[in-house]
Amino acid sequence: MSNPKFTREEALAFHLEPTPGKWEVSPTVPMNTQRDLSLAYSPGVAVPCEDIAKDPGLAYDYTNKGNLVAVISNGTAVLGLGNLGALGSKPVMEGKAVLFKRFADVNSIDIELDTEDPDEFCKAVRLMGPTFGGINLEDIKAPECFIIEQRLKEEMDIPVFHDDQHGTAVICAAGLINALHLSGKKIEDVKIVLNGAGAAGIACIELLKRMGARHDNCIVADTKGVIYQGRTDGMNQWKSAHAVKTDARTLEEAMVGADVFLGVSAKGAVTQDMVRSMADNPVIFAMANPDPEITPEEAHEVRMDAIVATGRSDYPNQVNNVLGFPYLFRGALDIHARAINDEMKIACAQALADLAREDVPDEVALAYGKNLSFGRDYIIPTPFDPRLIHRIPPAVAKAGMDTGAARRPIIDLVAYEESLKSRMDPTASILRSINARARTAQARMIFAEGDDPRVLRAAVMYQRSGFGKALVVGRSADVKTKLEEAGLGDAVREIEVVNAANTQHLDRYKQFLYERLQRKGHDRQDIHRLAARDRHVFAALMLQQGHGDALVTGATRKSAHVMELINHVFDADASHGAAGVTALLLKGRIVLIADTLVHEWPDEEDLANIAERAAEVARLIGLEPRVAFVSFSTFGYPVSERAEKMHLAPHVLDRRGANFEYEGEMTVDVALNRTAQKFYPFQRLTGPANILVVPARHSASISVKLMQEMAGATVIGPILAGVDKSIQICSTASTASDILNMAVLAACKGG
Repeated sequence: MSNPKFTREEALAFHLEPTPGKWEVSPTVPMNTQRDLSLAYSPGVAVPCEDIAKDPGLAYDYTNKGNLVAVISNGTAVLGLGNLGALGSKPVMEGKAVLFKRFADVNSIDIELDTEDPDEFCKAVRLMGPTFGGINLEDIKAPECFIIEQRLKEEMDIPVFHDDQHGTAVICAAGLINALHLSGKKIEDVKIVLNGAGAAGIACIELLKRMGARHDNCIVADTKGVIYQGRTDGMNQWKSAHAVKTDARTLEEAMVGADVFLGVSAKGAVTQDMVRSMADNPVIFAMANPDPEITPEEAHEVRMDAIVATGRSDYPNQVNNVLGFPYLFRGALDIHARAINDEMKIACAQALADLAREDVPDEVALAYGKNLSFGRDYIIPTPFDPRLIHRIPPAVAKAGMDTGAARRPIIDLVAYEESLKSRMDPTASILRSINARARTAQARMIFAEGDDPRVLRAAVMYQRSGFGKALVVGRSADVKTKLEEAGLGDAVREIEVVNAANTQHLDRYKQFLYERLQRKGHDRQDIHRLAARDRHVFAALMLQQGHGDALVTGATRKSAHVMELINHVFDADASHGAAGVTALLLKGRIVLIADTLVHEWPDEEDLANIAERAAEVARLIGLEPRVAFVSFSTFGYPVSERAEKMHLAPHVLDRRGANFEYEGEMTVDVALNRTAQKFYPFQRLTGPANILVVPARHSASISVKLMQEMAGATVIGPILAGVDKSIQICSTASTASDILNMAVLAACKGG
């Protein structure tokens, strides 16, 4: 899976829109009435304050301390960019906070401290200790990072974890466990060479020694050569701890006969001759970013028996810290840990190694576009493996309990594992699966409105993200100007601009359209105007004639008008069973609303058609359909003539033998709430509905817009279903990201 390309302008826009930054704070309790405010603040808040003052451990019960981590930096070693200062590090720290939430449901706040003085830094962090359940240190240069972490671990009673050190070390250890297993070697026997004696390198070698690697078998090198006993140049106490008796003075000399190479240094530090000199079945972890010490291609060119890992996502065996720190903290927080000790790190590494040896879920294989199985090219799990959240934290928690780090041990680890499965937002995996399928489909996507900057940005993102070829309908000069204005001038050479003037297929398009519309009041002059001058009709003709795989339109014209134009080319109306389905994503749930586009006032037969189309969409995005025909009544009460069709629609599906769950008529709360469904034991849904079929298009539109504006739901759609080709119609209020989402959905069906 390659790294998506993006421009400077795109990166800045991502951080600017829709609001500056990457996270916000939202309350978890009601804050609507005076009573709510009195409970949340004064006077109600006094009660837990008094209890916590008597028993500080109650802070984990009555505040968010137990699920809150501080991501703290002074910006002295930001990524590979160097000392950018505290404020320059804030985008990275915000990103780290988002990763905590995304991967392990850990709340996190970024804090940037404007000091390079270790004493001031430690004092500031220590004074903030009561607020947090854990401290994640980030992007602090060596050797200060060693001093700061050690002091804070001694002075604080919550986990303090420098991820640049230990995050890399844990994932490296996990990969090495499996690499040595495949090589038939034991850690206590192998010769290990480490190049790079900074924070990550020292942490890696120290953890491996805790796991059984022998001190005399480990050689560490830095920019001045091998760290040997007696060396004085460029030394410090952390390097001196790993000095060994050896005649080797250069990395090249140290590599002779080595079983393992670990690199956290610089591009090109390892040559093919060095790799040739290593022992049989060498293990090479070239973890320098963004470019490794030696690429897998270069290593395998001289040693086919090598197992190679890098820090890159476009190579197998990525050593990625996101496999570690979220789950380490999840497990530590859940036992109210005093620290994250070596045993917890080793447990994390072993759990990751064990997971990589198991069968890989289909959704992971789909996300990476290939089947993955334990072997030389798969020794570390992928970051998007859904099992990580419920497999790694229990191992960490158990190690913490076994070593006395837990304030509050978990009694039932099986129940704990089950609870972790429900913590994560299922929408994330569904959206990831959609993106993966689109990337596999490689659909030629037609963007009909090339005169709109949002559409152009979406088209560029579609192609640069590796989904397929973007075909933009518009005038070349206009497209070029608008791309340049959007800061995407270099994309002119990438995307393909299509119009009536530069295609050799126009006569073919017009002939097809004339044959279709000649008995509907259109003469050849009408046909020419439609095919040559209307971008929506032209784009639809491209799709119909196979000159693209899918179509996205609607960003500049109201959906009803766009539908009218598309129907000149396709049978996308109610009489042919088409329907519009809109997906609402909110708080970890996805609910489809139908019909939001085609049917003005459907009868029971139409409603059954809509349900079938919505079920197709649900399966397209990875949901098992559960349809509820919703009304203001539930199973006949109150009685209403207008609710009758909602009562009859399920019987139509009964007659058709539909192969999905459905029930109705029912109110929305019964449809979506499992507890409410229990009052009707005869009803057939096995859980909350994920498809709501509503009585009419106006009620669908009202429902969607109300959820969007009042609840902040993410809206994808309407998704046009029941048409032979893949056509998606955006809202005129769509952002570039919304249009891209629609294109990705269209690609899943059209590729």
